Amino acid sequence: MAKKINPWDNGGEDTWSSGDNVLQGKIIDFTKITNLDNSRNNFGKYFKLAALIAVLLWLASGFYQVQPSEEALVLRFGKYVNTTDAGLHYHLPYPIEDIVKVNVTQERSINLGTAENSGYGRNSFTESHMLTGDENIVDINLTVVWKIKNAKDYVFNMRSPDDTVQVAAQSVLREIVGQSEMQPIITGNRGKVEDDTKEELQKVLDEFGSGIQIVRVKLQKADPPREVVDAFNEVQRAKADMERFKNEAEAYRNEVLPKAKGKAAQIIQDAEAYKAATVNKAKGESGRFASVYDAYKNGKTVTVKKMYIDTMENVLKNSNKVILGQGEKGNVLPILPLTNGAKE
Repeated sequence: MAKKINPWDNGGEDTWSSGDNVLQGKIIDFTKITNLDNSRNNFGKYFKLAALIAVLLWLASGFYQVQPSEEALVLRFGKYVNTTDAGLHYHLPYPIEDIVKVNVTQERSINLGTAENSGYGRNSFTESHMLTGDENIVDINLTVVWKIKNAKDYVFNMRSPDDTVQVAAQSVLREIVGQSEMQPIITGNRGKVEDDTKEELQKVLDEFGSGIQIVRVKLQKADPPREVVDAFNEVQRAKADMERFKNEAEAYRNEVLPKAKGKAAQIIQDAEAYKAATVNKAKGESGRFASVYDAYKNGKTVTVKKMYIDTMENVLKNSNKVILGQGEKGNVLPILPLTNGAKE
C-alpha cells in the first residue's frame, strides 16, 4: 500500500519552512488569477471603445458631397429614393443606402460614318452611305452632341447610352435623308437636315425615357461616294454653267426689258398727248363753227358781212396797197408814202 504523503511533510525539513513555501505558492497563484481578470476587463473596455468608434465611423460614412455639375441618386437597398443636387448631404450608411453620382453638365458626343466608329468595308458603307429621296447615294458623317437632363431616367432606363444614341441617330438620319433630295444636302441646305435630325432624334429618345438631351447635331461631311465623285462633279459643273447662263440671261433681260418698257410708255404717252391735242383742236374748231353758224342764223346779213371783212382782213393784212371802195374817190386825199421802198 502506497504511503500517503503528507502535504505538510517536507522530508525532514523544518515544518515552518515547508508551510511558508506552500503558502507562498498559493499567494502566487492568486495573483495570477487577479491579473487575468484585470486583462479580461481591459479587453472588454477596449472592445467596446473600438466598437463605438466603428459605429461612429459607419454613421459618418453617410455624409457625401455633390459637386455643382453633378446630381446624386439615393438608393435604399437598391431602390431609388430621391435625387439630390449640389451641396453636402447625408444618407443612411451602406449597405442600407447608397448613392450614384451623375455628371449632368458634361457634353458627350458620338460620330456616325467615321472610320473609328464604323470600321471599313461593308460596315462603313452601311453606316455612312445613305439613299436620298431622288434615289441617289450620299456619304454622310454626322456628329451628335448630347448631355444628361434627367439623371434618374438615364441611370435606370439606359443600359448603353452611347449605343442607344448612335442607333437612334442613324435611324433618324436615314429617314430625314430618305425624304430629301441629294442636291440640297450636298450644296447648302445642311442646316435644315441638322435641325430636322435634332428634333426627330430628341422625340425618339424622349419616347425611350432616356433622360438625354440633344445639344446639337452637325454634318461634318455630305459628299457623293468616291466611286462616282468625278461624274458627280461633272454634273455639278454643268449645272453651275447652266445657272451662270441663266443668270446672265436674267441680267440681260432685266437690263433690256425696262428700257423697252420705258420707250413703249413714252410712245404711248406721246400718242395720248397727240390724240388729246387733236381732239381738243377739232372740238374747238367745231365749237367755233357752231357758234358762227348760230350767229349766222340770228343775223345772216351782219354775219356774212363780218365774215367777208374778216376774210379780206386776213388776206390783205400784209399788203402795202390801199383799196378803196366805189363812191369814195372824191373824198380821197393823196397819201404821201412815208415808208422806205413803198410801192403803189
